Amino acid sequence: MARIAGIDLPKNKRAEIGLTYILGIGRSTSKKMLESAKIDLSKKIEDLTEAEVAKIRDYIDKHLKVEGDLRRDVSMNIKRLVDLGCYRGIRHKKGLPVHGQRTHSNARTRKGPAVAIAGKKSIKAMK
Repeated sequence: MARIAGIDLPKNKRAEIGLTYILGIGRSTSKKMLESAKIDLSKKIEDLTEAEVAKIRDYIDKHLKVEGDLRRDVSMNIKRLVDLGCYRGIRHKKGLPVHGQRTHSNARTRKGPAVAIAGKKSIKAMK
């Protein structure tokens, strides 16, 4: 089993797909990486030699920011926005959608499960 950037890659997947299990690497990046290392895209992870795995590791170390470093950068960027108190920071702080999505009828993923508000009844129901 190949272990790259602290992630165990699935053995039975093609190299192009298996590399996408690493945070920060998508399909296009994995293709570029394998082409620069001169590794066949359709080769399975379990068939990679130690030399090929070492080439992939070197490429990642030199050119990409992945896993822990990437997570830390993203969280620091969000923390910076919250500390500034800008609109996006306030939305992050309140747990609301940040990129302009509507919240009146959607955004349940971001807002959490719906909570009924006690005492909020229509005027017709009170009569």
